[in-house]
Amino acid sequence: MKEHDILIIGAGLAGLRAAFEGVTAGLSTAVISKIHPLRSHSCAAQGGVNAAINPKDDWHDHAFDTVKGADYIGDQDSIDMMCEEAPQAVLDLDAMGCPFSREEDGTIAQRAFGGQNFPRTAYAADRTGHAMLHTLWEQAIKNGVFVYDEYYLLDITTSGTGKSKRASGCIAMDIKTGKLHQFNAKAVVIATGGFGRLFASNTNAMTCTGDGVAAAMRAGAPGADLEMVQFHPTGLRSTGILISEGVRGEGAYLIGKDGKRFMSKYAPNKLELASRDVVSRAEMTEIMNGNGVDGAVFLDVRHLGRDLILERLPQIRQLSIDFEGVDPIDEPIPVRPTCHYTMGGIRTDKYGQSISLKGLFAAGEAACVSVHGGNRLGANSLLETIVFGKITGKEVVRFTKEEGKERPHSSTKDLSAQQKRIATLKAQPKQGGKRQADIRESLTDAMNEDCSVFRDEPRLTKAMKAVLKAKKDIKKMYIDDKEDAFNTDLVTALELENLVLLGEATVKSALERKESRGAHTREEFPDRDDENWMVHITAHWDKDKEEVTLGRDPVRTVDNPKYAPQERKY
Repeated sequence: MKEHDILIIGAGLAGLRAAFEGVTAGLSTAVISKIHPLRSHSCAAQGGVNAAINPKDDWHDHAFDTVKGADYIGDQDSIDMMCEEAPQAVLDLDAMGCPFSREEDGTIAQRAFGGQNFPRTAYAADRTGHAMLHTLWEQAIKNGVFVYDEYYLLDITTSGTGKSKRASGCIAMDIKTGKLHQFNAKAVVIATGGFGRLFASNTNAMTCTGDGVAAAMRAGAPGADLEMVQFHPTGLRSTGILISEGVRGEGAYLIGKDGKRFMSKYAPNKLELASRDVVSRAEMTEIMNGNGVDGAVFLDVRHLGRDLILERLPQIRQLSIDFEGVDPIDEPIPVRPTCHYTMGGIRTDKYGQSISLKGLFAAGEAACVSVHGGNRLGANSLLETIVFGKITGKEVVRFTKEEGKERPHSSTKDLSAQQKRIATLKAQPKQGGKRQADIRESLTDAMNEDCSVFRDEPRLTKAMKAVLKAKKDIKKMYIDDKEDAFNTDLVTALELENLVLLGEATVKSALERKESRGAHTREEFPDRDDENWMVHITAHWDKDKEEVTLGRDPVRTVDNPKYAPQERKY
């Protein structure tokens, strides 16, 4: 058994920022990641990170934009905390050596992003997440964080029962050898990111399968807001690869097949820089009305000029050339809405601790703190990782030195149960079994088709049937590779089990929410219903019935009349 004070599962920005707090406080801090940390999905973030660092800006305005952007189900105490802490969080990274782009006077450069009333998005060209991740990785190595890379999370372990129940560590498989290991810790932090791979068309890395969220739910920590899935307006037509909102921040237009801009019909003030849910719905409406080509509209950057594109958008240009055969200097880029971000995650308090499982914390996209509510503003995701990585990291340090200072017990029965689980999966016969790739394809296609930008009960019911079929089929799922070392067939099968659980939670929550709010658009309930639905829908795993059940959790508010719900216009 491996013992540490703090165990962090996930090595992206949130995980590494939390690890920095643990290790610099003198605590034994370990990070587990199923890939090398520098391949974490945080490195894919392009556009930037929001913070009111300009003297003409104000964090209160940033907070208002975020509350409004969340369509009034973001937790206001968490939003205030994030926006107030944002400038220092960015300056922390700057002091660590993060190579942000600069203005001529040497200050950190900032660009405009959607749904905001000030250009407060700091950036490092169009590779911001990459620059930030490398900076925090350097700090992890420098300060002696224990790193277990290519370890796959199988289970979060707990000790005690009832109110004394507590997270005690995890069981993880060393992918390199196939050997299972038990980890014991005083506190566990889930920072495994989102689950965008639940949808066939998405901007996410292959690794974004919600492992931490699903494991936390099985351990007794509910998820929340899982119906709130953000579809980014500008994924490449053929692959879903992300074209950053920073491109529109630099002045790019959206046009239809007629060559004309259309956003003035949907957001006359903000146009292409309205919030992402508004732009995605506008694009889908244009496509459905025949103003698209092969299911896409176009992002036009030609008027920005060759020099600006090469200086500020070099990666975007290369992606367009490589995956669409289009050089944006000369031709518009074909784009369409694609699954990008999951606003929901493990339900926590404003410091990142699970509302129901002591000693379990979450940060980043895996958490529902909830600063994004029904819709995330662009560049608030990188901000969430570094602010709550820092805040949650400090809270974990406090917990392990105070009420959590006694090391919890870990039972070897948990390790045996996971060994049996792996053996059973490997022993599943091919004859009469179900191929995992076929199960996944059917599930993700159904989610893409029937739980997308526009939803209604018939479509969601179809999606639910697909989820329940996948849930039945995985009991007969077989894998071809029976070996131990680098068994990616086994890993993807285990990931699929997590996606099925999260698919059930997502669709059930979407059926439950009978209104349109943020990213969740129910066509038969076109209006927002603050009287009945200004709540978080929580998703709980019922171990005995082996199904997801739902509950409600009130939105946390603060005494600020500016945050009173109003019609959301851009």
